[in-house]
Amino acid sequence: MVSENFGDFQLQVYADAVKGVTSRYPFDYQSIERKASEALPDWVYRYVSAAAGDGRTQRANIAAYSRYGIVPRMMVSPPERDLSIEIFGERLASPIFMCPIGLVGLCAPDFKGDVAAARASAATGVPFTLSTFSQTPMEDVIHQAGATPTFFQLYLPGDRELAASFIGRAESSGYSALVVTVDSWTLGYRPVDLERGNFPQFRGFCMENYYSDKNFTKHLAKPPHEDQAAALRHYAKIFAYPVSWEDLRWIRSQTRLPIAVKGIQHADDARMAIDNGADVVYCTNHGGRQANSGISTLQLLPGVVAAAGSIPVIFDSGVRDATDAVIALALGATAVGIGRPYAYALSYGGAESLTHYLKSFLAEFDLTLAICGFKDIASLKHAGCAEAMSVGN
Repeated sequence: MVSENFGDFQLQVYADAVKGVTSRYPFDYQSIERKASEALPDWVYRYVSAAAGDGRTQRANIAAYSRYGIVPRMMVSPPERDLSIEIFGERLASPIFMCPIGLVGLCAPDFKGDVAAARASAATGVPFTLSTFSQTPMEDVIHQAGATPTFFQLYLPGDRELAASFIGRAESSGYSALVVTVDSWTLGYRPVDLERGNFPQFRGFCMENYYSDKNFTKHLAKPPHEDQAAALRHYAKIFAYPVSWEDLRWIRSQTRLPIAVKGIQHADDARMAIDNGADVVYCTNHGGRQANSGISTLQLLPGVVAAAGSIPVIFDSGVRDATDAVIALALGATAVGIGRPYAYALSYGGAESLTHYLKSFLAEFDLTLAICGFKDIASLKHAGCAEAMSVGN
């Protein structure tokens, strides 16, 4: 009996079409983004799509993949594929995960995008990373993810009691890993957002992890939702906190959860992260939303992987389709995160449309490996950069 592969999803789509039933949702990134631009409130779409400066880093992230291609091998096509990996002490069905996005809670039609993403995670086995900035408290989100591992992303506040509480809440409620973001201790310069003064957190959106924490509310005379202006004034006091290696050592002392350090682009920083308590290195430039350096994360990935040695390196930035993910894995990533595309996929159908998108992504990923002659992630990595060849300058 042949086991089910992720690529079999497309067979069901074709079978449904024979019966006169075609998909309500798109399959390609351009159509997904277009639908999101029509479905989302303009200020939400602009915030999610915005990049730092003139956007050159975001464009570089996307363009970098076009310089690589996988060289297929023929007559070795595997009828069954095993795309699973081990990371954070968990066995995952594929190397794909959903990145933390601070405004994803607003990307679903009902403004409960964190819950919708967790439900899609449960339906597909693709892990969801909940941001510190969420519309729903972390304890209520994780229950929607079922048996799929869920990660919690931490923006370290300038308040150790509150930070310890966030970490403790994530561990006690069942999150599988802590993702510590170190490249966003202050906002990047984003002209698209500055044009309208568009920083939704300063308007009280996606603040429920703060508002539900006694270590935050004890500083307030009234509950946050009764006096949001006072709550946001207190938040402003603890917001811009520059994270140091000493802070990472402190975080390590606070939890037994595996820690990924998110924002690493330099080989020396990869080594420093490992030396100071990281279990996983997370290579990303925040999708071009922070420093407008112009260097794609994909260019920097092999150097980070080499510096990390046996420590896993997870990756995001510029991933727009499954072929991008295959290339990043061939260049050494252990797992690859999807960012803006999944936020857009939430916008027009919530958990249902996101589930469709993730199944489509996994199908393309699986079929790309199958057609190119790879039976699993290990065989792709064994071919590695010898199979991921430069096809342009």
